[in-house]
Amino acid sequence: MPTPVIIDCDPGHDDAIALMLAAGDPAVELLAITTVAGNQTVAKTTLNARRVCTVAGITGVPIAAGCGAPLTQPLRIADDVHGESGLDGPAFGEPTVGLLDEHAVDLLHRVLTGHPEPVTLIPTGPLTNIALLLTRHPEVAPRIREIVLMGGSADRGNVTPYAEANIFVDPEAARIVFASGVPVTMCGLNITHQALVTPDVVERLRALEGPLGPLCAELMTFFGSTYQRLWGFAAPPLHDPVAVARVIDPALVRCVDAHVAIELTGTHTRGATVVDLHGYLGLEPNAKVAMTLEREAFWDRVIAAVDRLGRALP
Repeated sequence: MPTPVIIDCDPGHDDAIALMLAAGDPAVELLAITTVAGNQTVAKTTLNARRVCTVAGITGVPIAAGCGAPLTQPLRIADDVHGESGLDGPAFGEPTVGLLDEHAVDLLHRVLTGHPEPVTLIPTGPLTNIALLLTRHPEVAPRIREIVLMGGSADRGNVTPYAEANIFVDPEAARIVFASGVPVTMCGLNITHQALVTPDVVERLRALEGPLGPLCAELMTFFGSTYQRLWGFAAPPLHDPVAVARVIDPALVRCVDAHVAIELTGTHTRGATVVDLHGYLGLEPNAKVAMTLEREAFWDRVIAAVDRLGRALP
């Protein structure tokens, strides 16, 4: 039976591919999509989620917009990485997939309480919506099978020397999630930088039948240009689909148990994920931390999912 999941996202080029992987792989059942401010404003990330679902033929999956700002600090967007729209590159038409008149936290609560089995949450943006869900509705925690998130790092950061973007945007929310007692798996930069979109991957996407593969190749080409300009990467890392891949097949993303603390007050380290791999703090592990990616098998799953969606388009 497929694993029921909800994706909480801020599309974003890598979020777009994560949505396609979740919708196109038979190992998971995508129950809902919620959006949050992060890579761009929540209005733009919500529009982008609808655009992605429209071009990929993802229908019948409810979408709800969530928080437009972090819990305590101003929003920091990533327009230098994802562009003015948050999904620059291809030309998207107007979306035909609709939007619920319901807040993301309310949709999360409704799906979790109404589904016959616990549901896995896959946040690929800042954790604001998930933190609000857990604080407003603590009774739903047993309805969450696990939280498998893209964020943080067991190494260095990508917006400050030690902070990764999703955690840095709302570290207070991240602390709530990691302290919640719900099982958490962290797929951070140390593993997502193993998921590089090399030229052969772009060509495999471009060669797929129908328009969806070439559109994904165009998305990745824009994404690659910003990573080359900002960080000197020859090929960009595709962060968010790694979290989906962990749910699809845990053998694709190998983890270790560790205690993860979220730094809130450090002058140079606010938003850092302090991953205690060697037990220095003497604290019980509160997360599984992804360390090793089966890269070839990962890309096979991603490309197969895009292909499956593309072949189903009218």
